Amino acid sequence: MGLSMDVKMAWRNIWRNPRRTLLTICAITFSGMLLVFMLSFQFGSYETMINASVTIQTGHLQVQARGYHDKKQMQLVIGDTGKIVEILQQIPQIKAYSFRALGFSLVSSMDRTYGALVTGIDPVNETGVSRLKQLMRRGSFLTPGDLDRALVGSLLAKNLQVDIGDELTVLGQGRDGSIAATVVQVKGIYSSGIDEFDRASIHIPLEYFKEVYDMRGAAHAAVIIVNALGEVPDAKTKISSALSDTDFHDSLTVLDWEELMPGLRQGIELDLVSGMIFYVLLIIVVAFSILNTFLMAILERTREFGVMIAIGTTPGRLTKLLLFESMAMTLVGIFAGILAGCLVTYYFQVNGIDLGGSSELLGQYGISGRIHPKLSIWSISIGPLAVLLITFFAALYPALRVRRLKPVEAMVAV
Repeated sequence: MGLSMDVKMAWRNIWRNPRRTLLTICAITFSGMLLVFMLSFQFGSYETMINASVTIQTGHLQVQARGYHDKKQMQLVIGDTGKIVEILQQIPQIKAYSFRALGFSLVSSMDRTYGALVTGIDPVNETGVSRLKQLMRRGSFLTPGDLDRALVGSLLAKNLQVDIGDELTVLGQGRDGSIAATVVQVKGIYSSGIDEFDRASIHIPLEYFKEVYDMRGAAHAAVIIVNALGEVPDAKTKISSALSDTDFHDSLTVLDWEELMPGLRQGIELDLVSGMIFYVLLIIVVAFSILNTFLMAILERTREFGVMIAIGTTPGRLTKLLLFESMAMTLVGIFAGILAGCLVTYYFQVNGIDLGGSSELLGQYGISGRIHPKLSIWSISIGPLAVLLITFFAALYPALRVRRLKPVEAMVAV
């Protein structure tokens, strides 16, 4: 009964000055809405950035020979690709997979020579793990019947001064240490927006790569795409567990996108930290608003509190009453902010946000100029929960001041 009465009194008291109460609730609502939207925008942009990057280069996961990621030696290969296929086909989280073979080589046109990463790809399965086919700007993608054909990055094609139909001489080292040499014809030119990738890579059919580089049926990596980004850890665990039951569990390893692209992960962490600094400043501003509201409330109601203490109300009950008042305003503002934030975020989640002015920056990650925020339990809860905690502690100071009031001095206060 006492608690119910305190709650009713607290609700009545916060509307004694409706203008101040509404302004405070609006400040909390706006901060809650902004936090929900901005966190959803950040998390959505990160997922977009990751998926865009992995579908150009690495995939969500790769099975490689142990040590290949660090050393990039031609001899570190997956010898039995058939066994890997059997494992991958049994894991439901995997959406698509393909094998690749890679070799650093010299690529020459009539007048110029540049170093490049020659990648052997399966023309059929590659479309499931990368967007390379969609990135073609001139010419066409590889087909199963192609042999001595190549796809060339736009910047490399520009540096070599070649176009569709021109020939390139490729000179590298085979798996057995012999010289790998061939002449390929440019079939297509692609542009990913990632300068490093477009400047130093060409793709040829996997079977032709194996022949030229004497791979003897082996490959350097199995590139894997999962159904959703959140399923990467589970898929990685299952693949690693399956590999542990095979004869080559000591020779192969499973790497996720964070290990394959540590720079991307570091960029995301840096951006998240800078975003959190902004959010903390926003929450502090709201906290000062709450603090100001309740300091004013105590000053205006000092005589009232003195009378209440004089007739037997304990300072502890007064403190509890004031905390109920602060939490009532905060909860109303937070729920309104969550609702408004979800509505705004959902709209842009469906329609996207056009960031055409930042297309050059986003292009470094292979992202178009449209970002889709993504609502999640984390983006909805982290910001409002932080506002709730900070405003509680902001209201605690003025509420505890009541405990030091002396009835006689309070009742004669002007």
